[in-house]
Amino acid sequence: NDTHGKIQKQFIDRSIKKRYTALLEGEYDLQTKKKVGDINLPLSMDYLNRPMQRVNFDEGKPALTSYEILEVSNGRTRIHFYPKTGRTHQLRLHAAHEMGLNIPIVGDDIYGQRDERLCLHAGFIELMHPVTEEVISFTA
Repeated sequence: NDTHGKIQKQFIDRSIKKRYTALLEGEYDLQTKKKVGDINLPLSMDYLNRPMQRVNFDEGKPALTSYEILEVSNGRTRIHFYPKTGRTHQLRLHAAHEMGLNIPIVGDDIYGQRDERLCLHAGFIELMHPVTEEVISFTA
């Protein structure tokens, strides 16, 4: 019974669907930018500033995130992130980097500013059950 292996393969094959909700430290400009889009910035370790990652078009690994803006008010933006890859700090860097959204996640003490907590919530996952092969999902 290789239950773990079957689930791990789904992550490797990128067939698992995930949704994160975040609060961004700033207002996303819906007048000039798309409400729904993709951020495709390759990432690598920033060896001089561990544990930071950095955008690296020469040596970085592919990192793709889809997003949907939910609400913009009171100096903040609520957003859904749908990571297509699973790189370290992918959502945090795609939010904060000037070639991404250019608005860090509230409480991101690495790419933004420290706050009471990091406002990033893993809210949904969908995968194939490793035994029954039924599609199952969990919402938090």
